Amino acid sequence: MAKSEQFTFDGGAATYIGTAILGWIITVVTFGIGYPWSLCMFHKWRSKHTMINGRRLIFTGGGFSLLGLWIKWLILTFLTFGIYFFWVIPSLNKWVVEHTDFGDEAKPEGDLV
Repeated sequence: MAKSEQFTFDGGAATYIGTAILGWIITVVTFGIGYPWSLCMFHKWRSKHTMINGRRLIFTGGGFSLLGLWIKWLILTFLTFGIYFFWVIPSLNKWVVEHTDFGDEAKPEGDLV
């Protein structure tokens, strides 16, 4: 398969490891309550290093906006003996996509600046 020219990623191991360690610490210290913030940190890092057609992505989601959903998903997963988890993954992906946007305004066609 040919390499895509429209999609680029410029993230590195050092920033990824730093984000992962900080996210892990937040999750452990808060006994899992801080996991939504850790997840948002990861998606902010990923979006910050992703470009589509020369336009950088930005992740606009935050831990507080995910916390209510996360608690609901945990309760439903527990009550259904794990079965609801199959609905959590698509719902979480939907939430992430809905909170991802381009970090800059679109430039009109033909604009050289």
